[in-house]
Amino acid sequence: MKEIQTDLVIVGGGTGGCAAALAACRMGYKVVMTEETMWIGGQLTSQAVPPDEHPWIEQFGCTRSYRQFRDQVRAFYKDGFPLTEAARSNPVFNPGNGYVSRLCHEPRAALSVLERMLSPYMHSGRLMLLTQRRAIGAETDGDRVTTVKVVHSLSGEVTVLHATYFLDATECGDLLPMTGTEYVTGSESRSETDEPHALAGVADPLDMQAITHCFAVDYLEGEDHTIDKPEQYAFWNSYKADFWPDKQLSWTVPHYITHEPTIYHLFPSEGPDNRWLYRRILDRSNFTPGFLASDITLVNWPQNDYWLGPIFEVSEEERLRHLEGAKQLSLSLLYWMQTEAPRADGKMGFPGLRLRGDVTGTEDGLAMAPYIRESRRIRAQFTVLEQHIGVEARQSAGFNSAETFVDSVGIGCYRLDLHPSTGNRNYIDIASYPFQIPLGSLIPIRMKNLLPACKNIGVTHITNGSYRLHPVEWNIGEAAGYLSAYCMTRGVQPVEVWSNKDQLEEFQRLLTREGIELKWPHIHEV
Repeated sequence: MKEIQTDLVIVGGGTGGCAAALAACRMGYKVVMTEETMWIGGQLTSQAVPPDEHPWIEQFGCTRSYRQFRDQVRAFYKDGFPLTEAARSNPVFNPGNGYVSRLCHEPRAALSVLERMLSPYMHSGRLMLLTQRRAIGAETDGDRVTTVKVVHSLSGEVTVLHATYFLDATECGDLLPMTGTEYVTGSESRSETDEPHALAGVADPLDMQAITHCFAVDYLEGEDHTIDKPEQYAFWNSYKADFWPDKQLSWTVPHYITHEPTIYHLFPSEGPDNRWLYRRILDRSNFTPGFLASDITLVNWPQNDYWLGPIFEVSEEERLRHLEGAKQLSLSLLYWMQTEAPRADGKMGFPGLRLRGDVTGTEDGLAMAPYIRESRRIRAQFTVLEQHIGVEARQSAGFNSAETFVDSVGIGCYRLDLHPSTGNRNYIDIASYPFQIPLGSLIPIRMKNLLPACKNIGVTHITNGSYRLHPVEWNIGEAAGYLSAYCMTRGVQPVEVWSNKDQLEEFQRLLTREGIELKWPHIHEV
């Protein structure tokens, strides 16, 4: 059993984990970051989710380091790819021209940029990266974590990590139960939070947002790239949820706001509501003729949202069954599109759809890991509620902006966007105001040296829908990294920084110097 002593251990190398590592390393501390997959980056890479961002992202509304990440993604293509002159000269170049984001790009591009951003600290020995490691246990001494134990997924080698501070940047908040940290899961009751869109009855800890196993495809007309029929295809080809307007494998889905049946098409030539452009990550028209045989698009659609059960707070057998079910649903969706999907020309199926495992770095063609929208969440010193950011709730209370948090450690903006849930509930998607990230939501009610660094902060099932997206998760991780470094430098605890006005203001000055925006200019809701 190997043992490593360091200043800061970050368990989880996703979007928040990478941002936290950058922050702590900039402050001069030694960091060990573990990651369960082969790729760091989480949503941006192993989960293959192009960035979901707010409409002002090109001007303001993110941290300086997140903007550097975005700039370097563009440079990745401009420096090394045969772009058209129009694409190369476009200051807001979008590799895929997908309309979900102003910067739709390949997972591989994000991976290359993140590795480049972290490489100076890895080369200097300040950052140690341990990939394919999963946390399997932890030790505590009262209200402090002393060690976290990780295992290599292939060799079985166990490593014990000792540190002054620990950050949980895992996708499911795995360190929280291991360390005995108080946490919440699933959907809170309206009687508990007073949120207008919380559950009317009792809380349901297993009612969580759907997960999605994304995949990338291109399209080669006249060729046949049909995959083998998935094992669970018969089930998914007949499955229909009570709240869904048609079978899961169809072009008809509920509108994400009104729930009215909405008919999608695959390609732009078939109709305006097409899926091809939605999360397209490479647009062949951006490149010189002949460079790409086809566009490449990312499939993260309503049809491959999996809500048949949660993947944490259940037995290992059930967890694995749902993870496999999500994979089977995505493969079944692809097979259905290749063989049975109705076409505008009256034919059936698009056999020219080709699964691009090279894009996602896998042999099975799917993303390396599922997109997990909801995590365990710490019981925090302060919990963000719908009443703090929801437009409807704020206006009913006489306000026309989000709650102002004097302890802000960053900002974000995204609708209260909840996908169908394991409690068989349809979309909840309502307007929110541009919001702040309060420091109190990053501080557990009891534990002294464990901090959340992604979507496991003090939010609810409802407000998680706004705080889970790429630039917000990055900001949360970066703030957690700076907070742990600040506390080690000053010899104080996170709760003291939050509760002491002088400490809080000094910490916020540090964040501002490091390029973290703490408040929004006057802008409208989304």
